[in-house]
Amino acid sequence: MLKMKSIDDFDYSGKTVLLRVDINSPIDKKTKRIVNHNRIQKSIPTIRKILDQKARLAIIAHQGDTLDYQNLIPMTEHAHQLSIFLGEEVHYIDDVAGPAAQERIKSLQPGQALLLGNLRYLGEEISTFEDAVKLRPEEMLDTYLVRGLAPIIDYYVNDAFAAAHRNAPSMVAFQEIKPTAAGDLMLNEVTALNELMVSPDHPCVFVLGGAKISDAFGMMRRILESGTADSVLSCGITGEIMLLAKGIALGATKERFIKDRGLEVFIPEALTFLQNYPDQIFFPADLAYSEGGTRREVSARDLPLDEMFMDIGPETAKKYAAVISQAKTVFINGPPGAYEDQLFEKGTRAVLDAIASCSGYTVIGGGDTVTAATRFVDLDDINYVCTAGGAMVRFISGMTLPLIQAMEKAYLRDQGIS
Repeated sequence: MLKMKSIDDFDYSGKTVLLRVDINSPIDKKTKRIVNHNRIQKSIPTIRKILDQKARLAIIAHQGDTLDYQNLIPMTEHAHQLSIFLGEEVHYIDDVAGPAAQERIKSLQPGQALLLGNLRYLGEEISTFEDAVKLRPEEMLDTYLVRGLAPIIDYYVNDAFAAAHRNAPSMVAFQEIKPTAAGDLMLNEVTALNELMVSPDHPCVFVLGGAKISDAFGMMRRILESGTADSVLSCGITGEIMLLAKGIALGATKERFIKDRGLEVFIPEALTFLQNYPDQIFFPADLAYSEGGTRREVSARDLPLDEMFMDIGPETAKKYAAVISQAKTVFINGPPGAYEDQLFEKGTRAVLDAIASCSGYTVIGGGDTVTAATRFVDLDDINYVCTAGGAMVRFISGMTLPLIQAMEKAYLRDQGIS
């Protein structure tokens, strides 16, 4: 059971509500404009529900980070897009918690919304600060953000599950001192992922691809040991590591790529998975590469080949689609290939087409996966599209998330349970 209060548990009429959302969006490198509005659109139901209670709503969010500096921009366009999806103006001020922001919040009228400036302009909100200065939530009450905003708000709502793995003041501190609720998106995300892990209909298939193989291996460990997954379809770098664990040499170019990034350390664990779950783990039967700008494909039986493989081949795509078609539950994180390049989009398109056509319950998650799905299929054909990436991976891997801890602590306090 979820130990969180919902926004339906409070009366916000005439009150000032601080809402933390995650509308961190992919940005075009050249124009600095938002290229995918999925997270912005998903935040609207919670915003609408709070405003309908005639609350004064202050919204906080982030865009980019020090490790993602090219996306660290003001949030003017975010406010504009929120206004479009909401059907009424969401005001904006390029200040996070200073005197100007405080005065704008105090001047809000019931039913008005204000988006504050980019949280990541505050040193205490960036990931490098989190890594270097490990504060407990109660210690964060002295941070600039909390000191600036806590005295002028009545309630705190968190609807930012996509940032649930971040131990930052905006995510875990206000729960210490303010009545707290989870937004609708937050509750939907946690409920969908919890059901996926605890009670999926079988056969349950996980498709694990992309380049972040530490994420894939973390999830694989839990879903195989717990019996959640009946089949794991490995692709991307994860699939290539499985081939190496099987003793199939890829070729000098790709093996050097893997070793240069220290990814060969996953080969022993991959071998253990293959030995312990021989009938549950699938790996590529063929791979695709470029030869003079033309797509070429090679069977795993004909490896090694000194090429940089960028996609699964047609035999693999067909086999994976057949497994997906028989599934009652399907989850995918990570595209099977470098779908951004038209030359290598076939594998990702084929797998996503199979998932969209599947009659079972389907869930997709992760930024690249959602972006690919937006390009290749109708998202309405997917049962649940998770806005989270890192938080989703950690949740499925069984790791404790700072936001979940903070929400549960506030729930117990508000219930009078010490």
